[in-house]
Amino acid sequence: MPILVMKFGGTSVADLERIGNAAQKVAREVARGYDVIVIVSAMSGKTNELVDWVEQTSPLFDAREYDAVVSSGETVTAGLMALTLQEMDVPARSWQGWQVPLHTTSAHSAARIESIPRDHIDQKFDEGMKVAVVAGFQGISPEGRITTLGRGGSDTTAVAFAAAFEAERCDIYTDVDGVYTTDPRITDKARKLPRIAFEEMLELASLGAKVLQTRSVELAMRNKVKLRVLSSFEDNDETSGTLVCDEEDIMESNVVAGVAYSRDEAKMTLVSVADRPGIAAAIFGPLSDAGVNVDMIVQNISEEGRTDMTFSCPTNQVSRAEAAMEKAKAEGEINYHGLIADTDVAKVSVVGIGMRSHAGVAARMFQALRDENINIKVITTSEIKISVLIDRKYMELAVQALHDAFDLATAG
Repeated sequence: MPILVMKFGGTSVADLERIGNAAQKVAREVARGYDVIVIVSAMSGKTNELVDWVEQTSPLFDAREYDAVVSSGETVTAGLMALTLQEMDVPARSWQGWQVPLHTTSAHSAARIESIPRDHIDQKFDEGMKVAVVAGFQGISPEGRITTLGRGGSDTTAVAFAAAFEAERCDIYTDVDGVYTTDPRITDKARKLPRIAFEEMLELASLGAKVLQTRSVELAMRNKVKLRVLSSFEDNDETSGTLVCDEEDIMESNVVAGVAYSRDEAKMTLVSVADRPGIAAAIFGPLSDAGVNVDMIVQNISEEGRTDMTFSCPTNQVSRAEAAMEKAKAEGEINYHGLIADTDVAKVSVVGIGMRSHAGVAARMFQALRDENINIKVITTSEIKISVLIDRKYMELAVQALHDAFDLATAG
């Protein structure tokens, strides 16, 4: 039988009624002739509750026990889903990560998947099981301990199973009905995309779009797993949702596929840094060691042997970045006159594979922002994206202006 992977997020399995709704979607796919692997998240809000319990019990918690507790949310959902399917006369069995077994690294709360043997589940399919319900987000370390994959890890679990079992497709069921040209909450002109290339989705996910987790898109692109994003709360057919696929599978598309944004950005500037060989390594090495996720980097022209270095990072990492720079300065690694943090900025980006072959995208973007009197603080580009830092108060205006400037309300 062909295999289909179906993943249901927390809002899709938030209570018994929604689990029943999800089970009906699974049963329909079984009726169409598929063997189905269902990946489930914890019920909506449950993971946060479990994390809170751990932190209240042990502020300096043992990461191994943290994973043991936090992974239990998915275990509960998997069992309930299997029971619901059995009540519908669909042969189903639940599987925890260690039972598959889904092998991971030993990095508790941030483990990476190493391998997924097919033997056990294939054997059960051969014996007549039609649905394997697998607890997402969890696996087993080489030491035999339960591990978790980090937030959004159930998406990664689903794609990894689709790759391991050579599934026809991986359907991601969530609370939205696909991938949009931008956030529909910001502009009602946002349009659902029938298809989007892996590279575009990866950029959008990394730049703030929260439909799919970045690691899952990377894994899908590497293994050529077709992803489909669907709503759990609608009746879907073969044309529903958004298909994330190879660029070659898209006939025509707009130059720009979408506009992404991230409001939780900070701009940090090291003022008057000694400009010498190795200064970038001396700055960004300590930031990396401190776990600061640096994104945009700009270095000013050097004058009299000194320069300014500007970079962006998430707002919740500003204090960590400041501490890392102060420590590096105290140890004589770098010398600077001041560190200015601007936490009132946002990042807005345009993304599209069509940018490779079309000139003038940057000019059109900058003109649209100029027409709205929006000042650009920092610019970075890649082959298929342009990102700018602007004052946060102009973020929604910028998204709307760029959406209009690139005609994203109309199909390509």
